[in-house]
Amino acid sequence: MIERVGILAIQGDVQAHRRMLEGLGVEVSEILSESDLDAVDALVIPGGESTTIAKGIQRLGLQKALQKRIAEGMPVLGTCAGAILLAREVENHPVPVLGALDVTAVRNAYGTQVDSFAAQVDADVAAGLEDLRCVFIRAPRLADPGPGVEVLARVDGRPVLMRERNVLAATFHPELTPDSRVHELFLGSA
Repeated sequence: MIERVGILAIQGDVQAHRRMLEGLGVEVSEILSESDLDAVDALVIPGGESTTIAKGIQRLGLQKALQKRIAEGMPVLGTCAGAILLAREVENHPVPVLGALDVTAVRNAYGTQVDSFAAQVDADVAAGLEDLRCVFIRAPRLADPGPGVEVLARVDGRPVLMRERNVLAATFHPELTPDSRVHELFLGSA
């Protein structure tokens, strides 16, 4: 059971994730050290700027600790930049990644900041996500999923929400809408 969720607080919309998770009755703390990470049951890596977050992970010496906890089964949700950092590799200006999700992340696949948009998931989705509204801001695309990766939602036929074991990755920002279903799916993954 997930009782305490950490949010990697290097950069990104930490507060919107906090509000969503606290609204679901979960205790939330910000993660900036290995001891912070050791005190939580699950982790959110928020959207933001993937280069900045990757550099912060390196600067704080968190790369190995994050990889270890995720490999041990700690549930993790990565949104937008967080999804990039969870991937096995990155195209279009690569950054150091955690390699926790067997996909290739293509940075800025939908364009620049001015190309941001919102769309609903395709009607044929599973996991109870029908009519989910997705907000894409300089969003990545997740491509070349390995055999253990499950596509949970698509927009215009492209995967936007994927899961592999304890790792959930969204190319969009579920924290920017009042719909809590992605966070509920994450909390139910323990």
